[in-house]
Amino acid sequence: MEIWRAQVMHTPRDAFADGDALEAFSDGGLVVADGRIEALGSFDQVRSAYPDAQVRDERDAILLPGFVDTHVHFPQLAIMGSMGLGLLDWLERYALPEEARMADPEHARRVAREFVAGLATNGTTTALVFGSHFPGAQEALFEEAERSGLRIASGLVVSDRNLRPELHVDPDGAYAAGRELAERWHGRGRLRYAVTPRFSLSCTEGMLEACGALHGEVGALVTSHMNENLDEVEAVRGLFDGFDDYLHTYEHFGLVGESTVLAHNDHPSQAELARLGAARASVAHCPESNAFLGSGLFPMRDHLDHRVRVALGTDVGAGTGLSMLKEALTAYQLQMLRPDPPPIGPAHLLYLSTRAGALALGMDEVGDLSPGRAADFVLLRPPAGSTLEAVLRHSDSPERTLGALFALAREESVVEVRVAGDPPTA
Repeated sequence: MEIWRAQVMHTPRDAFADGDALEAFSDGGLVVADGRIEALGSFDQVRSAYPDAQVRDERDAILLPGFVDTHVHFPQLAIMGSMGLGLLDWLERYALPEEARMADPEHARRVAREFVAGLATNGTTTALVFGSHFPGAQEALFEEAERSGLRIASGLVVSDRNLRPELHVDPDGAYAAGRELAERWHGRGRLRYAVTPRFSLSCTEGMLEACGALHGEVGALVTSHMNENLDEVEAVRGLFDGFDDYLHTYEHFGLVGESTVLAHNDHPSQAELARLGAARASVAHCPESNAFLGSGLFPMRDHLDHRVRVALGTDVGAGTGLSMLKEALTAYQLQMLRPDPPPIGPAHLLYLSTRAGALALGMDEVGDLSPGRAADFVLLRPPAGSTLEAVLRHSDSPERTLGALFALAREESVVEVRVAGDPPTA
């Protein structure tokens, strides 16, 4: 048993529904035993309750729940910073050629290792990872994720039109390969499978039907893209005769429900929002990517008004890094540019990057620091002599401290990461 003594903050409740969702302890104690959180409170309180526990004194640091990334592409790690194009041209010139390189097993293993290490060093303990079109590369990701100890959900990406030919597979082949991967990896340790049609623009009705069948049989997560870019939305409309809208192309094949996470949704109709809310599906908001590709300003207030569950995703490689702290800051900045910004501040950003993501992925055991949850957390310490250190020295409230972390803390401030109480394997 161990007590972590630090400044501790978490959001065990929905910050958009509860103005007091942020719980903070300026001199806090987090009690960890057997990979779980035993207690949380002021240090004096927990010390008196657990007098024999070993103390980790980290009073100059801030302890937060581990971050949850709900949309990130592992094959695109190497193309971050590829500038100057909108979504469809960017895919054609940069993303798809790099994804085709995943056919090389050595390259796939190397990128998988770099990618998983990057998640851990940025304090991300749980992620829904958009995988590869190649089964061997997907195996490499699962193997590396299992070795690291992170909580990863991912799956084979499938498409049968409008991409490079080497990224295409027929629906029967997609189903068979996905089924084989799911049988081997879904529910194995901290890993889960996610049925992953790339997007409706690259999937025929037959492919989406195969994805629906696999989802129904395995009970896996579902993830894809939707309404990211206006040109993409128009192209999908032209491909699916008799379908009401983009969301309908997934709904029709049984791919929309509580286990569904759709990335972006920058340009939804009110009807789509209403149906997403009713289905209790989730949207992964990816503000860095939206800005980088010029895709649009995410209508967060509309999503919240329709009770659509929203979390954050870094969307590397159009996203510009694996830091959920940076992603949350960009979410704040872009919402402040909208004519109808929702109430948004440090507590909302912490919720979006931790507990909201856990709920989107159906993982009640992580996302905050309540007793009984898994001991997934990150310890942040400002580098000596940094601007962050100076700003935190003047902070007079948990909200200001948290705001400074989102504004200024990045990978170099992450000093400890724990998943079920243990550090990820390097």
